[in-house]
Amino acid sequence: MKILFLTHSFNCLTQRLFAELTQCGHELSVEFDISDAVTCEAVGLFQPDLIIAPFLKRAIPEAVWRDHTCLIVHPGIVGDRGPSALDWAIMNDLPEWGVTVLQANAEMDAGDIWAAEVFPMRFAKKSSLYRHEVVEAATRAVLAAVMRFESGAYQPVPLDYSRADVRGRLHAPIRQSDRSIDWQHDNTHTILRKIHAADGFPGVLDELFGEACYLFDACREESLRGKPGTIVAKRNNAICRATIDGAIWLGYLKHKQEQDSEPAFKLAAATALQNHLADVPEIPDDPFAQSGTGTYREIWFEQKNDVGYLHFNFYNGAMDTAQCERLREVYLETTSRDVRVIVLMGGSDFWSNGIHLNHIEHTASPADESWRNINAMNDLVHAIITSDRQLTIAALQGNAGAGGVFLSLAADYIFARASVILNPHYKSMGNLYGSEYWTYLLPRRVNAIQANSLTQNRLPVSAQKAREIGLIDDCFALNPEEFKEKITSIAETLVADPGFFSLLKQKQQQRQYDEQKKPLQSYRDEELRRMQLNFYGFDPSYHVARYHFVHKIPHGWTPRYLARHRRL
Repeated sequence: MKILFLTHSFNCLTQRLFAELTQCGHELSVEFDISDAVTCEAVGLFQPDLIIAPFLKRAIPEAVWRDHTCLIVHPGIVGDRGPSALDWAIMNDLPEWGVTVLQANAEMDAGDIWAAEVFPMRFAKKSSLYRHEVVEAATRAVLAAVMRFESGAYQPVPLDYSRADVRGRLHAPIRQSDRSIDWQHDNTHTILRKIHAADGFPGVLDELFGEACYLFDACREESLRGKPGTIVAKRNNAICRATIDGAIWLGYLKHKQEQDSEPAFKLAAATALQNHLADVPEIPDDPFAQSGTGTYREIWFEQKNDVGYLHFNFYNGAMDTAQCERLREVYLETTSRDVRVIVLMGGSDFWSNGIHLNHIEHTASPADESWRNINAMNDLVHAIITSDRQLTIAALQGNAGAGGVFLSLAADYIFARASVILNPHYKSMGNLYGSEYWTYLLPRRVNAIQANSLTQNRLPVSAQKAREIGLIDDCFALNPEEFKEKITSIAETLVADPGFFSLLKQKQQQRQYDEQKKPLQSYRDEELRRMQLNFYGFDPSYHVARYHFVHKIPHGWTPRYLARHRRL
Protein backbone atom coordinates (compact mmCIF):
# COMPACT_ATOMS: atom_id res chain seq x y z
CA MET A 1 0.00 0.00 0.00
CA LYS A 2 0.88 3.65 -0.32
CA ILE A 3 1.04 5.05 3.20
CA LEU A 4 1.51 8.73 4.01
CA PHE A 5 2.96 9.64 7.40
CA LEU A 6 1.65 12.96 8.69
CA THR A 7 3.81 13.95 11.65
CA HIS A 8 5.11 16.90 13.63
CA SER A 9 8.68 15.63 13.30
CA PHE A 10 10.63 12.53 12.29
CA ASN A 11 10.95 11.38 15.90
CA CYS A 12 11.94 7.96 17.24
CA LEU A 13 8.44 6.47 16.90
CA THR A 14 8.00 7.79 13.37
CA GLN A 15 11.40 6.37 12.38
CA ARG A 16 10.62 2.96 13.90
CA LEU A 17 7.27 2.75 12.09
CA PHE A 18 8.87 3.97 8.87
CA ALA A 19 11.47 1.19 9.06
CA GLU A 20 8.96 -1.52 10.04
CA LEU A 21 6.37 -0.68 7.37
CA THR A 22 9.02 -0.27 4.68
CA GLN A 23 10.31 -3.74 5.59
CA CYS A 24 6.73 -5.04 5.18
CA GLY A 25 6.81 -3.86 1.56
CA HIS A 26 4.68 -0.73 1.82
CA GLU A 27 5.50 2.45 -0.10
CA LEU A 28 5.96 5.26 2.41
CA SER A 29 6.20 9.02 2.18
CA VAL A 30 6.38 11.60 4.96
CA GLU A 31 4.93 15.09 5.29
CA PHE A 32 5.59 17.34 8.27
CA ASP A 33 2.50 18.97 9.76
CA ILE A 34 3.19 22.56 8.75
CA SER A 35 -0.25 23.83 7.73
CA ASP A 36 -3.62 22.55 6.53
CA ALA A 37 -2.83 23.69 3.01
CA VAL A 38 0.49 21.82 2.94
CA THR A 39 -1.18 18.66 4.32
CA CYS A 40 -3.94 18.78 1.69
CA GLU A 41 -1.36 19.32 -1.03
CA ALA A 42 0.68 16.31 0.15
CA VAL A 43 -2.38 14.08 0.10
CA GLY A 44 -3.23 15.27 -3.41
CA LEU A 45 0.30 14.60 -4.66
CA PHE A 46 0.79 11.16 -3.10
CA GLN A 47 -2.77 9.82 -3.30
CA PRO A 48 -2.22 7.45 -0.35
CA ASP A 49 -4.24 4.37 0.44
CA LEU A 50 -3.85 5.11 4.13
CA ILE A 51 -2.66 8.04 6.28
CA ILE A 52 -0.94 7.42 9.62
CA ALA A 53 -0.18 10.17 12.17
CA PRO A 54 2.49 8.80 14.57
CA PHE A 55 3.18 12.13 16.29
CA LEU A 56 0.86 15.12 15.87
CA LYS A 57 0.27 18.20 17.99
CA ARG A 58 -2.94 19.36 16.29
CA ALA A 59 -5.94 17.98 14.44
CA ILE A 60 -5.89 16.65 10.87
CA PRO A 61 -7.89 18.89 8.50
CA GLU A 62 -11.48 17.79 7.93
CA ALA A 63 -10.92 17.94 4.17
CA VAL A 64 -8.43 15.10 4.63
CA TRP A 65 -10.06 12.79 7.19
CA ARG A 66 -13.46 12.92 5.50
CA ASP A 67 -12.06 11.46 2.26
CA HIS A 68 -9.22 9.27 3.60
CA THR A 69 -8.80 6.83 6.46
CA CYS A 70 -6.45 8.56 8.91
CA LEU A 71 -5.07 6.57 11.84
CA ILE A 72 -3.90 8.53 14.89
CA VAL A 73 -1.35 7.00 17.26
CA HIS A 74 -2.36 8.17 20.73
CA PRO A 75 -0.02 7.41 23.67
CA GLY A 76 -2.85 6.49 26.02
CA ILE A 77 -5.16 3.62 26.92
CA VAL A 78 -8.54 3.17 25.23
CA GLY A 79 -10.78 6.11 26.13
CA ASP A 80 -7.90 8.40 27.13
CA ARG A 81 -8.30 11.78 25.48
CA GLY A 82 -6.44 15.04 25.57
CA PRO A 83 -2.78 16.10 25.47
CA SER A 84 -0.12 15.15 28.03
CA ALA A 85 -1.41 11.57 28.17
CA LEU A 86 1.86 9.96 29.28
CA ASP A 87 2.63 12.91 31.58
CA TRP A 88 -0.58 12.31 33.54
CA ALA A 89 0.01 8.56 33.69
CA ILE A 90 3.40 9.16 35.37
CA MET A 91 2.07 11.93 37.62
CA ASN A 92 -0.73 9.65 38.84
CA ASP A 93 1.64 6.71 39.47
CA LEU A 94 -0.45 4.41 37.30
CA PRO A 95 0.70 0.78 37.20
CA GLU A 96 -0.29 0.29 33.56
CA TRP A 97 -0.64 2.44 30.46
CA GLY A 98 -0.97 1.90 26.73
CA VAL A 99 -1.23 3.08 23.15
CA THR A 100 -4.37 3.36 21.04
CA VAL A 101 -4.62 3.59 17.25
CA LEU A 102 -7.85 5.38 16.40
CA GLN A 103 -9.46 6.91 13.33
CA ALA A 104 -9.51 10.68 12.97
CA ASN A 105 -12.91 12.32 13.06
CA ALA A 106 -14.48 15.60 14.16
CA GLU A 107 -13.78 14.98 17.87
CA MET A 108 -10.17 14.87 19.05
CA ASP A 109 -9.04 11.38 20.18
CA ALA A 110 -12.63 10.06 20.05
CA GLY A 111 -12.61 8.14 16.75
CA ASP A 112 -13.21 4.44 16.16
CA ILE A 113 -10.48 2.18 17.53
CA TRP A 114 -8.38 0.06 15.14
CA ALA A 115 -5.92 -1.38 17.66
CA ALA A 116 -4.72 -0.95 21.23
CA GLU A 117 -1.87 -2.26 23.37
CA VAL A 118 -1.05 -1.94 27.07
CA PHE A 119 2.22 -2.17 29.00
CA PRO A 120 3.33 -2.10 32.66
CA MET A 121 4.74 1.24 33.77
CA ARG A 122 8.30 1.66 35.02
CA PHE A 123 9.29 4.40 37.44
CA ALA A 124 11.32 6.20 34.78
CA LYS A 125 11.64 9.38 32.75
CA LYS A 126 8.85 10.10 30.30
CA SER A 127 11.42 10.22 27.48
CA SER A 128 12.66 6.74 28.39
CA LEU A 129 9.15 5.29 28.66
CA TYR A 130 8.31 6.81 25.29
CA ARG A 131 11.42 5.43 23.56
CA HIS A 132 10.87 1.92 24.90
CA GLU A 133 7.39 0.96 26.13
CA VAL A 134 5.41 3.45 24.03
CA VAL A 135 7.37 2.81 20.82
CA GLU A 136 7.11 -0.97 21.27
CA ALA A 137 3.37 -0.88 22.00
CA ALA A 138 2.72 1.61 19.19
CA THR A 139 4.64 -0.54 16.71
CA ARG A 140 2.58 -3.62 17.58
CA ALA A 141 -0.66 -1.65 17.43
CA VAL A 142 0.09 0.11 14.13
CA LEU A 143 1.20 -3.11 12.42
CA ALA A 144 -2.04 -4.76 13.57
CA ALA A 145 -4.12 -1.80 12.40
CA VAL A 146 -2.44 -1.74 8.98
CA MET A 147 -3.08 -5.48 8.50
CA ARG A 148 -6.72 -4.99 9.52
CA PHE A 149 -7.15 -2.07 7.13
CA GLU A 150 -5.45 -3.96 4.31
CA SER A 151 -7.79 -6.93 4.80
CA GLY A 152 -10.80 -4.77 4.03
CA ALA A 153 -12.91 -6.90 6.36
CA TYR A 154 -12.19 -5.34 9.75
CA GLN A 155 -14.67 -2.96 11.37
CA PRO A 156 -13.08 -0.58 13.88
CA VAL A 157 -14.70 -0.43 17.31
CA PRO A 158 -16.54 2.76 18.31
CA LEU A 159 -15.40 4.36 21.57
CA ASP A 160 -18.01 3.45 24.18
CA TYR A 161 -17.52 4.78 27.71
CA SER A 162 -20.30 2.52 29.03
CA ARG A 163 -18.04 -0.52 28.57
CA ALA A 164 -16.26 -1.68 31.72
CA ASP A 165 -12.96 -2.22 29.90
CA VAL A 166 -12.82 1.41 28.67
CA ARG A 167 -10.89 2.96 31.55
CA GLY A 168 -9.51 6.11 29.91
CA ARG A 169 -11.15 9.50 30.27
CA LEU A 170 -10.83 13.02 28.91
CA HIS A 171 -8.24 15.03 30.84
CA ALA A 172 -7.19 18.65 30.79
CA PRO A 173 -3.78 19.75 29.51
CA ILE A 174 -1.17 19.46 32.25
CA ARG A 175 0.09 22.83 33.54
CA GLN A 176 3.30 23.92 35.24
CA SER A 177 1.25 24.48 38.41
CA ASP A 178 0.44 20.75 38.37
CA ARG A 179 4.15 19.95 38.18
CA SER A 180 5.33 22.55 40.71
CA ILE A 181 7.82 21.28 43.31
CA ASP A 182 7.60 22.28 46.97
CA TRP A 183 11.13 21.57 48.16
CA GLN A 184 10.12 22.04 51.83
CA HIS A 185 7.34 19.44 51.73
CA ASP A 186 7.65 17.13 48.68
CA ASN A 187 9.65 13.97 49.31
CA THR A 188 12.25 12.58 46.91
CA HIS A 189 9.86 10.17 45.18
CA THR A 190 7.32 12.93 44.53
CA ILE A 191 9.97 15.28 43.12
CA LEU A 192 11.39 12.56 40.86
CA ARG A 193 7.88 11.69 39.66
CA LYS A 194 7.20 15.32 38.71
CA ILE A 195 10.49 15.76 36.85
CA HIS A 196 10.18 12.33 35.19
CA ALA A 197 6.71 13.28 33.91
CA ALA A 198 8.14 16.36 32.19
CA ASP A 199 11.44 14.93 30.95
CA GLY A 200 12.20 15.56 27.31
CA PHE A 201 9.57 18.30 27.17
CA PRO A 202 8.68 20.72 28.72
CA GLY A 203 10.64 20.22 31.94
CA VAL A 204 9.56 21.39 35.41
CA LEU A 205 9.68 25.15 35.92
CA ASP A 206 11.60 25.98 39.09
CA GLU A 207 14.07 28.51 40.47
CA LEU A 208 17.81 28.19 41.12
CA PHE A 209 19.95 31.06 42.39
CA GLY A 210 17.12 33.44 41.60
CA GLU A 211 16.88 32.29 37.98
CA ALA A 212 13.79 30.65 36.49
CA CYS A 213 14.69 27.42 34.74
CA TYR A 214 13.25 24.08 33.66
CA LEU A 215 14.56 20.89 35.27
CA PHE A 216 15.39 17.66 33.38
CA ASP A 217 17.27 14.37 33.79
CA ALA A 218 16.76 13.61 37.48
CA CYS A 219 17.96 10.60 39.45
CA ARG A 220 18.07 9.63 43.11
CA GLU A 221 21.08 10.16 45.40
CA GLU A 222 21.28 7.71 48.31
CA SER A 223 24.04 9.22 50.49
CA LEU A 224 24.30 13.01 50.27
CA ARG A 225 22.10 15.23 52.45
CA GLY A 226 21.52 18.95 53.04
CA LYS A 227 19.01 21.72 53.56
CA PRO A 228 16.02 21.01 51.28
CA GLY A 229 16.23 22.86 47.99
CA THR A 230 19.93 23.74 48.24
CA ILE A 231 22.70 22.57 45.90
CA VAL A 232 24.95 20.31 47.97
CA ALA A 233 27.34 18.91 45.36
CA LYS A 234 28.32 18.78 41.72
CA ARG A 235 29.78 15.99 39.63
CA ASN A 236 31.01 16.53 36.08
CA ASN A 237 27.91 17.89 34.33
CA ALA A 238 25.34 17.43 37.09
CA ILE A 239 24.30 19.13 40.34
CA CYS A 240 22.91 17.49 43.49
CA ARG A 241 19.95 19.15 45.23
CA ALA A 242 18.81 18.20 48.71
CA THR A 243 15.25 17.09 49.51
CA ILE A 244 13.44 16.63 52.82
CA ASP A 245 14.39 12.94 52.90
CA GLY A 246 17.50 12.71 50.72
CA ALA A 247 18.72 14.30 47.51
CA ILE A 248 18.43 14.12 43.73
CA TRP A 249 20.83 14.78 40.88
CA LEU A 250 19.80 17.09 38.06
CA GLY A 251 21.62 16.48 34.79
CA TYR A 252 20.15 19.19 32.55
CA LEU A 253 18.48 22.60 32.82
CA LYS A 254 16.98 25.14 30.46
CA HIS A 255 16.68 28.79 31.47
CA LYS A 256 13.26 30.30 30.99
CA GLN A 257 13.36 32.64 28.01
CA GLU A 258 13.12 36.27 28.95
CA GLN A 259 11.10 38.66 26.80
CA ASP A 260 12.98 39.79 23.68
CA SER A 261 15.97 37.58 24.57
CA GLU A 262 17.65 34.81 22.63
CA PRO A 263 15.71 31.53 22.93
CA ALA A 264 17.07 29.26 25.65
CA PHE A 265 17.95 25.59 25.17
CA LYS A 266 18.96 22.63 27.32
CA LEU A 267 22.43 22.56 28.81
CA ALA A 268 24.16 20.35 31.33
CA ALA A 269 23.18 21.71 34.77
CA ALA A 270 26.74 22.55 35.82
CA THR A 271 27.26 24.43 32.54
CA ALA A 272 23.96 26.33 32.80
CA LEU A 273 24.80 27.42 36.38
CA GLN A 274 28.57 27.71 36.05
CA ASN A 275 28.62 31.27 37.50
CA HIS A 276 26.97 30.10 40.74
CA LEU A 277 28.77 26.89 41.63
CA ALA A 278 32.19 28.10 42.77
CA ASP A 279 31.51 27.17 46.41
CA VAL A 280 29.72 23.90 45.66
CA PRO A 281 31.97 20.89 46.37
CA GLU A 282 32.88 18.59 43.48
CA ILE A 283 32.16 14.97 44.45
CA PRO A 284 34.28 12.80 42.16
CA ASP A 285 32.96 9.53 40.81
CA ASP A 286 35.14 6.45 40.48
CA PRO A 287 33.96 4.59 37.35
CA PHE A 288 35.62 1.43 38.67
CA ALA A 289 33.89 1.46 42.08
CA GLN A 290 31.73 -1.62 42.51
CA SER A 291 29.01 0.27 44.40
CA GLY A 292 27.25 3.52 43.70
CA THR A 293 24.15 2.48 41.80
CA GLY A 294 22.06 4.91 43.85
CA THR A 295 23.77 8.00 42.50
CA TYR A 296 24.52 9.92 39.31
CA ARG A 297 26.97 8.10 37.04
CA GLU A 298 27.62 8.70 33.37
CA ILE A 299 30.45 6.19 33.02
CA TRP A 300 31.00 3.01 35.00
CA PHE A 301 32.81 -0.29 34.64
CA GLU A 302 31.87 -3.77 35.81
CA GLN A 303 34.00 -6.91 35.59
CA LYS A 304 32.55 -10.40 35.66
CA ASN A 305 35.02 -13.24 35.22
CA ASP A 306 37.22 -12.29 32.23
CA VAL A 307 34.73 -9.83 30.71
CA GLY A 308 34.66 -6.08 31.29
CA TYR A 309 31.44 -4.14 30.74
CA LEU A 310 31.88 -0.41 30.08
CA HIS A 311 28.68 1.62 30.43
CA PHE A 312 28.34 5.20 29.17
CA ASN A 313 24.92 6.69 29.69
CA PHE A 314 24.88 10.21 28.23
CA TYR A 315 21.66 12.24 28.15
CA ASN A 316 20.06 11.97 24.69
CA GLY A 317 23.19 10.16 23.53
CA ALA A 318 25.11 13.43 23.05
CA MET A 319 28.82 13.37 23.90
CA ASP A 320 30.67 16.64 24.47
CA THR A 321 34.43 17.08 24.41
CA ALA A 322 34.97 16.40 28.11
CA GLN A 323 32.72 13.32 28.06
CA CYS A 324 34.62 11.86 25.10
CA GLU A 325 37.91 12.49 26.87
CA ARG A 326 36.73 10.90 30.12
CA LEU A 327 35.31 7.88 28.31
CA ARG A 328 38.58 7.39 26.42
CA GLU A 329 40.57 7.53 29.67
CA VAL A 330 38.30 4.94 31.29
CA TYR A 331 38.45 2.75 28.19
CA LEU A 332 42.25 2.83 28.15
CA GLU A 333 42.32 1.93 31.85
CA THR A 334 39.94 -0.95 31.06
CA THR A 335 42.33 -2.32 28.43
CA SER A 336 45.10 -2.54 31.05
CA ARG A 337 42.97 -4.75 33.29
CA ASP A 338 42.87 -8.52 33.35
CA VAL A 339 39.98 -8.97 30.91
CA ARG A 340 39.85 -10.79 27.59
CA VAL A 341 36.67 -9.19 26.23
CA ILE A 342 35.44 -5.61 26.63
CA VAL A 343 31.74 -4.98 26.08
CA LEU A 344 30.82 -1.40 25.26
CA MET A 345 27.31 -1.14 26.69
CA GLY A 346 26.44 2.48 25.92
CA GLY A 347 23.30 3.63 27.75
CA SER A 348 19.87 2.12 28.24
CA ASP A 349 18.12 4.73 26.05
CA PHE A 350 20.85 5.52 23.51
CA TRP A 351 24.09 3.97 22.37
CA SER A 352 25.44 7.32 21.19
CA ASN A 353 24.40 10.16 18.90
CA GLY A 354 27.86 11.64 18.41
CA ILE A 355 28.98 15.20 19.14
CA HIS A 356 27.04 17.43 21.55
CA LEU A 357 25.32 20.09 19.44
CA ASN A 358 23.78 21.97 22.38
CA HIS A 359 27.10 22.44 24.15
CA ILE A 360 28.73 23.43 20.87
CA GLU A 361 26.03 26.07 20.28
CA HIS A 362 26.56 27.45 23.79
CA THR A 363 30.26 28.27 23.32
CA ALA A 364 31.78 31.58 22.22
CA SER A 365 33.09 29.90 19.05
CA PRO A 366 30.90 26.99 17.91
CA ALA A 367 33.31 26.30 15.05
CA ASP A 368 36.23 25.85 17.45
CA GLU A 369 34.21 23.71 19.84
CA SER A 370 32.93 21.58 16.94
CA TRP A 371 36.57 20.97 16.01
CA ARG A 372 37.52 20.04 19.58
CA ASN A 373 34.50 17.77 19.96
CA ILE A 374 35.03 15.84 16.72
CA ASN A 375 38.72 15.37 17.53
CA ALA A 376 37.84 14.06 20.99
CA MET A 377 35.40 11.61 19.36
CA ASN A 378 38.14 10.56 16.94
CA ASP A 379 40.58 9.98 19.78
CA LEU A 380 38.04 7.71 21.47
CA VAL A 381 37.33 5.73 18.29
CA HIS A 382 41.07 5.43 17.61
CA ALA A 383 41.63 3.96 21.08
CA ILE A 384 39.02 1.26 20.41
CA ILE A 385 40.27 0.43 16.90
CA THR A 386 43.87 0.09 18.00
CA SER A 387 43.41 -1.85 21.26
CA ASP A 388 44.97 -5.25 20.61
CA ARG A 389 44.90 -7.03 23.99
CA GLN A 390 41.15 -7.74 23.99
CA LEU A 391 38.29 -8.49 21.65
CA THR A 392 35.58 -5.83 21.80
CA ILE A 393 31.79 -6.02 21.55
CA ALA A 394 29.40 -3.12 20.98
CA ALA A 395 26.07 -3.93 22.67
CA LEU A 396 23.42 -1.52 21.40
CA GLN A 397 20.61 -1.32 23.95
CA GLY A 398 19.20 1.85 22.38
CA ASN A 399 19.26 3.84 19.16
CA ALA A 400 22.40 5.29 17.60
CA GLY A 401 22.89 8.13 15.17
CA ALA A 402 25.61 9.91 13.16
CA GLY A 403 29.03 9.53 14.80
CA GLY A 404 27.52 7.24 17.43
CA VAL A 405 26.91 4.57 14.79
CA PHE A 406 30.51 4.73 13.62
CA LEU A 407 31.70 4.62 17.22
CA SER A 408 30.02 1.21 17.46
CA LEU A 409 31.70 0.08 14.22
CA ALA A 410 35.07 0.46 15.94
CA ALA A 411 34.29 -2.70 17.94
CA ASP A 412 35.09 -6.19 16.65
CA TYR A 413 31.50 -7.43 17.07
CA ILE A 414 28.22 -5.51 17.09
CA PHE A 415 24.96 -6.78 18.56
CA ALA A 416 21.72 -4.88 19.05
CA ARG A 417 18.20 -5.20 20.34
CA ALA A 418 15.83 -5.79 17.42
CA SER A 419 14.01 -2.57 18.31
CA VAL A 420 17.10 -0.41 17.72
CA ILE A 421 17.08 2.16 14.91
CA LEU A 422 20.35 3.35 13.36
CA ASN A 423 20.96 6.58 11.45
CA PRO A 424 24.45 6.06 9.95
CA HIS A 425 24.71 9.44 8.25
CA TYR A 426 25.59 13.09 8.92
CA LYS A 427 24.12 14.98 5.95
CA SER A 428 20.91 16.02 7.71
CA MET A 429 23.01 18.30 9.91
CA GLY A 430 23.85 20.85 7.22
CA ASN A 431 25.63 18.42 4.90
CA LEU A 432 28.25 17.47 7.46
CA TYR A 433 30.84 15.13 6.01
CA GLY A 434 31.53 13.30 9.27
CA SER A 435 34.60 11.72 10.81
CA GLU A 436 35.13 9.05 13.51
CA TYR A 437 37.12 7.10 10.88
CA TRP A 438 33.90 6.19 9.08
CA THR A 439 35.65 6.02 5.71
CA TYR A 440 37.75 3.18 7.17
CA LEU A 441 35.14 1.48 9.35
CA LEU A 442 32.09 1.40 7.08
CA PRO A 443 33.72 -0.35 4.06
CA ARG A 444 34.91 -3.11 6.41
CA ARG A 445 31.26 -4.12 6.84
CA VAL A 446 29.28 -3.16 3.72
CA ASN A 447 30.00 -2.81 0.01
CA ALA A 448 30.44 0.52 -1.78
CA ILE A 449 26.84 0.71 -3.01
CA GLN A 450 25.46 0.04 0.46
CA ALA A 451 27.87 2.51 2.05
CA ASN A 452 26.79 5.22 -0.37
CA SER A 453 23.11 4.46 0.26
CA LEU A 454 23.52 4.53 4.05
CA THR A 455 25.38 7.84 4.13
CA GLN A 456 23.56 9.69 1.36
CA ASN A 457 19.90 8.62 1.63
CA ARG A 458 19.62 9.83 5.23
CA LEU A 459 16.96 7.26 6.13
CA PRO A 460 16.69 5.22 9.34
CA VAL A 461 17.86 1.61 9.29
CA SER A 462 16.28 -1.06 11.47
CA ALA A 463 18.48 -3.49 13.36
CA GLN A 464 17.09 -6.30 11.21
CA LYS A 465 18.05 -4.49 8.01
CA ALA A 466 21.47 -3.67 9.47
CA ARG A 467 22.00 -7.36 10.14
CA GLU A 468 20.92 -8.32 6.62
CA ILE A 469 23.50 -6.04 4.99
CA GLY A 470 26.26 -6.88 7.48
CA LEU A 471 26.38 -3.52 9.23
CA ILE A 472 25.94 -5.36 12.55
CA ASP A 473 26.51 -9.01 13.41
CA ASP A 474 23.13 -9.87 14.91
CA CYS A 475 20.05 -8.52 16.68
CA PHE A 476 17.69 -10.05 19.21
CA ALA A 477 14.01 -9.45 19.95
CA LEU A 478 14.56 -9.34 23.69
CA ASN A 479 13.61 -7.00 26.51
CA PRO A 480 16.43 -4.94 28.08
CA GLU A 481 17.26 -7.42 30.85
CA GLU A 482 17.14 -10.43 28.53
CA PHE A 483 19.37 -8.59 26.06
CA LYS A 484 21.99 -7.97 28.75
CA GLU A 485 21.87 -11.66 29.65
CA LYS A 486 22.31 -12.58 25.99
CA ILE A 487 25.31 -10.26 25.65
CA THR A 488 26.85 -11.77 28.80
CA SER A 489 26.41 -15.25 27.33
CA ILE A 490 28.00 -14.18 24.02
CA ALA A 491 30.96 -12.52 25.77
CA GLU A 492 31.64 -15.44 28.10
CA THR A 493 31.33 -17.92 25.22
CA LEU A 494 33.90 -15.88 23.32
CA VAL A 495 36.24 -15.88 26.32
CA ALA A 496 35.92 -19.66 26.70
CA ASP A 497 36.42 -20.34 22.98
CA PRO A 498 39.53 -22.56 22.52
CA GLY A 499 40.33 -20.44 19.49
CA PHE A 500 40.21 -17.14 21.43
CA PHE A 501 43.91 -16.35 21.06
CA SER A 502 43.75 -17.27 17.41
CA LEU A 503 40.93 -14.72 16.96
CA LEU A 504 42.97 -12.13 18.82
CA LYS A 505 46.00 -12.86 16.63
CA GLN A 506 43.87 -12.47 13.49
CA LYS A 507 42.66 -9.10 14.78
CA GLN A 508 46.23 -7.93 15.38
CA GLN A 509 47.40 -9.09 11.95
CA GLN A 510 44.43 -7.48 10.18
CA ARG A 511 45.12 -4.17 11.94
CA GLN A 512 48.79 -4.32 10.90
CA TYR A 513 47.83 -5.12 7.30
CA ASP A 514 45.27 -2.30 7.21
CA GLU A 515 47.78 0.15 8.66
CA GLN A 516 50.40 -0.73 6.06
CA LYS A 517 47.85 -0.43 3.28
CA LYS A 518 46.63 2.98 4.48
CA PRO A 519 47.41 4.49 7.90
CA LEU A 520 44.53 5.46 10.16
CA GLN A 521 45.97 8.96 10.30
CA SER A 522 45.38 9.32 6.56
CA TYR A 523 41.68 8.48 6.95
CA ARG A 524 41.44 10.97 9.80
CA ASP A 525 43.25 13.73 7.92
CA GLU A 526 41.05 13.31 4.85
CA GLU A 527 37.85 13.35 6.89
CA LEU A 528 38.91 16.34 8.95
CA ARG A 529 39.81 18.36 5.86
CA ARG A 530 36.18 18.01 4.80
CA MET A 531 34.96 18.74 8.33
CA GLN A 532 37.12 21.84 8.49
CA LEU A 533 35.19 23.20 5.50
CA ASN A 534 31.92 22.43 7.32
CA PHE A 535 33.08 24.27 10.44
CA TYR A 536 35.15 27.13 8.98
CA GLY A 537 34.24 27.31 5.29
CA PHE A 538 32.04 29.76 3.41
CA ASP A 539 28.98 27.47 3.46
CA PRO A 540 27.11 28.12 6.76
CA SER A 541 24.75 25.12 6.34
CA TYR A 542 26.08 23.20 9.33
CA HIS A 543 25.86 26.21 11.66
CA VAL A 544 22.34 27.05 10.47
CA ALA A 545 21.16 23.43 10.81
CA ARG A 546 22.71 23.14 14.28
CA TYR A 547 21.02 26.38 15.39
CA HIS A 548 17.63 25.13 14.14
CA PHE A 549 18.13 21.75 15.85
CA VAL A 550 19.22 23.18 19.20
CA HIS A 551 16.49 25.83 19.31
CA LYS A 552 13.78 23.40 18.11
CA ILE A 553 12.72 25.72 15.31
CA PRO A 554 9.65 24.27 13.56
CA HIS A 555 10.13 22.86 10.09
CA GLY A 556 9.33 25.18 7.21
CA TRP A 557 9.13 22.28 4.75
CA THR A 558 9.61 18.53 4.58
CA PRO A 559 13.01 17.38 3.23
CA ARG A 560 12.73 15.71 -0.16
CA TYR A 561 14.44 12.53 1.04
CA LEU A 562 11.38 11.98 3.28
CA ALA A 563 8.67 13.51 1.08
CA ARG A 564 8.79 11.12 -1.89
CA HIS A 565 5.66 12.76 -3.29
CA ARG A 566 7.53 16.06 -3.70
CA ARG A 567 10.61 14.77 -5.50
CA LEU A 568 9.06 15.41 -8.94
